[in-house]
Amino acid sequence: MIETIKSKVKELLESGEIKGFLGLAHKNGHIAPHLYQNVDELDMMVLGDKDKAGDARYPLTKYLTNIHKSYPDDTFGILVRGCDDRALTTLYTWNQLSPDKVLTVGLACPQELADACECSQPFPADITAGEAAEGRENTSVAEIDNLMLADRFSFWMDEFVKCIKCYGCSNVCPMCFCNDCSLKCDELVKNGQLPPEIPVFHHTRAMHMVGRCIDCGLCEEACPSTIPLRTLYKKVNSIMDEKFDYKTGIQRGQRSPLNMIDK
Repeated sequence: MIETIKSKVKELLESGEIKGFLGLAHKNGHIAPHLYQNVDELDMMVLGDKDKAGDARYPLTKYLTNIHKSYPDDTFGILVRGCDDRALTTLYTWNQLSPDKVLTVGLACPQELADACECSQPFPADITAGEAAEGRENTSVAEIDNLMLADRFSFWMDEFVKCIKCYGCSNVCPMCFCNDCSLKCDELVKNGQLPPEIPVFHHTRAMHMVGRCIDCGLCEEACPSTIPLRTLYKKVNSIMDEKFDYKTGIQRGQRSPLNMIDK
């Protein structure tokens, strides 16, 4: 699988189709994002620990957005899995990236990862390596929805009170691209207040993720307090699907019902 990816990236770099390729590399004893700019660097390319797709995860599309701001006229390649592909589709509709300046190399997630993430589409639209796994239902959301209303409220309040306001969830999120973050506004959430006023922080962020969350789960992985944030946002996504028949990042060119202002 890794050789297939390397071969495709080598082809793109040698042809001059891209200025660089954003993927993962094993260097200095760690796996980290790396912008490959020549084929000599490809020896350190990895897909994850022991080349298992998905076990070393970073918000590559967030990094690409920042690169694009500095080099708007250049085309870059990027390694994408299902959630990364959804992120790109959504970032295009929010005018954060130009689709004609991005070339993707698609990697399908293994079934084990798809099951763990309860991912409904664990593969990108265009697959370069790997085989498409089956999507999974949101059983974690159903478990909480089946609770009595008072028990459901207590569950989330008990989780939110764990928050230490580290901003890890928003910092890692590929869909957090606002120039001014309302979560850092003193009038809403006061700095240094631990725990912060509950449940304002996560309620506010959940509202901002409506129509934008691409269900990558990086927020939950980054949370030092193990708050089930992915379940929270899966619930938000399920409401968007039920009320507006909208699934974030699934259909190319489809814009969120909350993003209908003319370009």
